[in-house]
Amino acid sequence: MSLGCELFFAYQSCMKKYALTLSVVLAACSSAQSSETALQKTKAAPVTFSGQTDSAIFAGGCFWCVESDFEHLPGVIEAVSGYSGGELQNPTYRNHGQHVEVAKITFDPALVSYDELLDFYWRHIDPTDPHGQFCDKGHAYISVIYARPDQIEAARVSKAEIEKTKPFDAPIVTEVLPAKEFWTAEEYHQDYYKKNPLRYKGYRKACGRDARVKELWNAK
Repeated sequence: MSLGCELFFAYQSCMKKYALTLSVVLAACSSAQSSETALQKTKAAPVTFSGQTDSAIFAGGCFWCVESDFEHLPGVIEAVSGYSGGELQNPTYRNHGQHVEVAKITFDPALVSYDELLDFYWRHIDPTDPHGQFCDKGHAYISVIYARPDQIEAARVSKAEIEKTKPFDAPIVTEVLPAKEFWTAEEYHQDYYKKNPLRYKGYRKACGRDARVKELWNAK
């Protein structure tokens, strides 16, 4: 299992690979207090949902971040952190076998399409890293699109389009795979960015997620 989030607070069970010094963490948290992330700055006004629902499963590194990103996308009803891709039944954070950290996105298809979710997903991950995402390394943190039979062709077409239009030279290594059972993660992982905003922002900044995304995709 990789190391990471635990470096910010001893009592949590989140463990990831990169050792981040206390000075980096404190600086990140201090910065987080005085500024909002790009996503929060551009957050759209509340929308009225149509009552229709659909779902999608994406892996893009730490599920806290995938959840946070998608919950700022208009048309998304909720994002739930969890595990998928492996065979172990009832996985937990400390024992999830070959499962990958994922977020299950529930969305209103009358407001945002699956194709739009795919486009949003690509531009919020590093699809060039086969070893994980950002500071989180290991199989649990790889990027994957887990698609249902009715979604898999759209996902493959989306990947092919990104491969043609990407503004960088490195190859796309993110896989499109058939969806497997989704297992909801522990309650303390859900909406972590809301429950522990300073710790979350400090972790995210120190992990370099937004900086790397901007570098890859020329985000403003």
